[in-house]
Amino acid sequence: MSNSDSVAGDQLRTFIERIERLEEEKKVISDDIKDVYGEAKGNGYDVKILRKVVSLRKKQPHEREEEETVLDLYLHALGMAGPADGDLEG
Repeated sequence: MSNSDSVAGDQLRTFIERIERLEEEKKVISDDIKDVYGEAKGNGYDVKILRKVVSLRKKQPHEREEEETVLDLYLHALGMAGPADGDLEG
């Protein structure tokens, strides 16, 4: 085995070991997140909605507005949207 093969092998091993450690950390964090959602559910919160809120908070306001506009368009096209604000009686 040449010296360059040894160095490349050592470097490769280091990358693999780092990836393995990070994968384990990711699993621990994932388990912690599940625990928090479980705790929230135990306190009466809707986990599905909490996940949606977390997802929305990751987005910029203009991204959320664009998605809401397209969603509203699709819902109207399918006849699933409620009356528009101007259509409310009161």
